Amino acid sequence: MVSFPVDRHSWVYFTPRTAAGPPPHVPPLGEKSVEAIRLFLDHYGLSLPPGDWRTHSELPVGVGMASSTADIVATLRCLFHVFSLPYDMDVILGVLADIERADSVFLDEFALYLSGRHRVVRRLGPDIGFHTAYVTEPGTVDTAAVTPLLLDHYRRRGEEYRRCLTDLVKGFDSGDPAAVARAATVSAALSQEVLPKATFDSLQAHRERFGADGVFVAHTGCLAGYLFTSRPRAETKSELSAFFHSLGHQCTFAQGGYG
Repeated sequence: MVSFPVDRHSWVYFTPRTAAGPPPHVPPLGEKSVEAIRLFLDHYGLSLPPGDWRTHSELPVGVGMASSTADIVATLRCLFHVFSLPYDMDVILGVLADIERADSVFLDEFALYLSGRHRVVRRLGPDIGFHTAYVTEPGTVDTAAVTPLLLDHYRRRGEEYRRCLTDLVKGFDSGDPAAVARAATVSAALSQEVLPKATFDSLQAHRERFGADGVFVAHTGCLAGYLFTSRPRAETKSELSAFFHSLGHQCTFAQGGYG
């Protein structure tokens, strides 16, 4: 897989407690973040001092935006700071491998990534970026439950995905974001067979009208939208917002990629 990050983040903070008394009432860390803390402390043979955790996330859960991976990585990055340890990617990968399949959004570049084995197959660089307009369709997706269906689908459509990957890598190698967007559109269309998005056909039908370079979806979620290689004009954004509203959804604009 090649993860597509957008400009949305998760933050985790730890404040050592110096005063006595109960901790402030804040949302608890998720189960996976708690497990990440345990694995981190076990790896380094450390104990966490008394203190309070705070979290904030712009990533909705269960829609395919890698929210759980982002939470885990944010927690681990916080711990590196707490203990003044150098950031170690091998530790990140080791902890993720013990918890779940993961997206590669914790990297600072695109990469061909084996999500189950937590291994970077090929680095694709940070030079390509997009502007996006997307919607989150109602409901959530259980990533663990849908994974076997997706893997079976990938096996059945292996040749189509191989061609798509070849085109995608060529786009990255040549620094051609439009080619990457075309490959993403092919991949999105293939994913309709296993986890269909209600808005996808409308997005495809109106893509040229808005001058979008491609369509992207969350393959393990319920997100769908347009890819633009250059920033849409304000008038186009207004038209996009009205279009998505006519489909029953609020449009979100965000930068994606790294370039």
